Amino acid sequence: MSLCWRRRCVFLTRSVTMATGGTASPPSVPRHTNRLVNEKSPYLLQHAHNPVDWYPWGQEAFDKAKKENKLIFLSVGYSTCHWCHVMEEESFKNKEIGDIMNKNFVCIKVDREERPDVDKVYMTFVQATSGGGGWPMSVWLTPDLKPFVGGTYFPPEDGVHRVGFRTVLLRIAEQWKENKDALLENSQKILEALLRGSEIRVQGQKSPPPSKEVVATCFQQLSNSYDEDYGGFSESPKFPTPVNLNFLFTYWALHRTTPEGARALQMALHTLKMMAHGGIHDHIGQGFHRYSTDQHWHVPHFEKMLYDQGQLAVAYSRAFQISGDKFFADVAQDILLYVSRDLSDQAGGFYSAEDADSYPSTASGEKREGAFCVWAAEEIRALLPDPVEGATEGTTLGDVFMHHYGVKETGNVSPMKDPHQELKGKNVLIVQCSPELTAARFGLEPGSLGALLQEGRRRLAAARAQRPRPHLDTKMLAAWNGLMISGFAQAGVALAEQDYVSRAAQAAAFLQRHLFDPTSGRLLRSCYRGKDNTVEQSPLPIQGFLEDYVFVIQALFDLYEASLEQGWLEWALQLQHTQDKLFWDPEGFAYFSSEAGDSSLLLRLKDAIVPYRPRWSRACCQLCHCHKPAPSSLLLRSHGVGGKSWANLGCLLREAAEDPNSPARDGPSHCSLPSHPQTGRYLWGPSRRRHTRNAALCPLCLQPEQGADGRRWRQRWVPLPPVAFPCISGEEGWESHCLCLQQLHLLPACHLAPGAAWDALPMSLSALLPAERGDTVTPTWGHGRDP
Repeated sequence: MSLCWRRRCVFLTRSVTMATGGTASPPSVPRHTNRLVNEKSPYLLQHAHNPVDWYPWGQEAFDKAKKENKLIFLSVGYSTCHWCHVMEEESFKNKEIGDIMNKNFVCIKVDREERPDVDKVYMTFVQATSGGGGWPMSVWLTPDLKPFVGGTYFPPEDGVHRVGFRTVLLRIAEQWKENKDALLENSQKILEALLRGSEIRVQGQKSPPPSKEVVATCFQQLSNSYDEDYGGFSESPKFPTPVNLNFLFTYWALHRTTPEGARALQMALHTLKMMAHGGIHDHIGQGFHRYSTDQHWHVPHFEKMLYDQGQLAVAYSRAFQISGDKFFADVAQDILLYVSRDLSDQAGGFYSAEDADSYPSTASGEKREGAFCVWAAEEIRALLPDPVEGATEGTTLGDVFMHHYGVKETGNVSPMKDPHQELKGKNVLIVQCSPELTAARFGLEPGSLGALLQEGRRRLAAARAQRPRPHLDTKMLAAWNGLMISGFAQAGVALAEQDYVSRAAQAAAFLQRHLFDPTSGRLLRSCYRGKDNTVEQSPLPIQGFLEDYVFVIQALFDLYEASLEQGWLEWALQLQHTQDKLFWDPEGFAYFSSEAGDSSLLLRLKDAIVPYRPRWSRACCQLCHCHKPAPSSLLLRSHGVGGKSWANLGCLLREAAEDPNSPARDGPSHCSLPSHPQTGRYLWGPSRRRHTRNAALCPLCLQPEQGADGRRWRQRWVPLPPVAFPCISGEEGWESHCLCLQQLHLLPACHLAPGAAWDALPMSLSALLPAERGDTVTPTWGHGRDP
């Protein structure tokens, strides 16, 4: 399926070659330039020539909004986000829409990867009030930064089922002029509700759930949601979720001789194999795409993220350690080859991501998703015309390659997975047959097939190198670099490759030089590839967040274990003390996600997961990952804190498992719900509402009718506080809900008092539309193939 193990190690015997950005269109003189031209973030620079008068997040924009008494339009995204590109092309590059924005709003752009704290605050609002989330995130704020309307992607004009961005802008501007006091009052109530709902602290003197119960419950949840045919823990979309796989490896290690242990290992190994065979794995350029849009791991969302590569390198290395199957070692080295070649800076750091979109050819004027990675059947036939010796008469290398990788003359992508017809007639390579079956199909010896497929991949890689490359986000983040350092260090140990350990040490030294302030002992969030390939820092460097500390500390532990260099352990301990000082809440327990002192942040949030005790950096590193909460979170906390500290989520999980009426046992939707005001039982909403695709995630609360005696109840949909969603700042709104609510069944509803509901319902977009139109505004997804 890939280059041989030995060849994948060759890149590390040479100096690391700096990755280069994608081929761009010929430069032209921009018609518009705004303040973002002075920023370092690749995402902000993408918008520097919009007709919108964008401001970066900062005091200049805040002062302008207050001085001119204007609302703020906040747009949050990242440079490799497909739907961010779509909204820019449709709306932010539109001169008429830009004029409306400039006239009525102070417009602010935020790179969510630079400022996860800002993103987390307003995504909390969007998810809590709409039941969905994603990027681009679009939020309207009062001049004092309080949100009152939010959403994700908006089309430019009104449609049958959606309100257009132009209409939303005009209606909100009109409401600000005519009903300013009501909007201000509403925004204050929303903020108060968010403040109440976002507080996470120890409650009472309950004992923690026994770790064995927590582990068993987590295993059972994953077992129940497991896809027996294709692996993974959902139907679609499917995300890699390496933390789930690592939990299963740990569970197997603790229960090797039991049927449950055997099943845990089988689920993890089968999932990793199916992913590696699927289209989510780049068989030509190595590495893994973000997620699969279908159940079969076939058609991916084509962006590649550094943090996925780091975590998957660890998962495949562990799979090799446990199974001894060289297949998994090959995949781990495949990932590390991609990162070293395409995501590495010559100074030693790692870049953040590669885009999903690119130009199909140098003559193209419009980018398409997946253009760099997909193939027409005639292209492959032209590249692989050679007759195959020893095969049935007339067989060409193209015939063998196309059969093995599922290539069809008319393309192998279902129209259902290609709503914009960007992949029509194209093929996403996916291993359809075992080597033995492919060899038998063409009368070949099984041992000869590997060399043939390798030659085919080599030729396709050479042809693909002539295509315009996707955009490369050359921002380097401390947290994500930490994950990748762990990937190299752990792979170095598992595969006995010292070069991998050396690469991890090189990256750690990079962090120490460029993302660490030795005077204050603090980490910085980001740095950037600058002119002449130098490493640059922002004029006002962004301080590190909790996730930066926990992942760098974890990386240093992994590197110490791989190298036994004491300096890495000493630095890890120093960072742990700094982390405790900056983020630990000694009164309410747990770590805050950001440090205190930023007056522009309305909320100082904690991840809505089980709190943990300071100085348990290894558990902290595994558990604070905002992208993917998993059962391993409960496992590690129950072990790591020695049974002395505990959290509400673990208690609730135990209670839910014991309660025969609990939705965690039987409910199809796994929503997070308040409890009945009188009985205290958790309530369960319908599994699906017909008018919105993500209705299974909408919480249902039964509340007494006004004037009723409490014996009669009516159904009322109410938004929940953000702690109802364990992954409120997950990598994608879609992923947050699907993983946390549908798969893992984590239900932190006990943060709500019995019968709790918000005092004021936030204003929805539908309130801004005239009643006679009858339009319904449904949550829209800001990321993926299906907005």
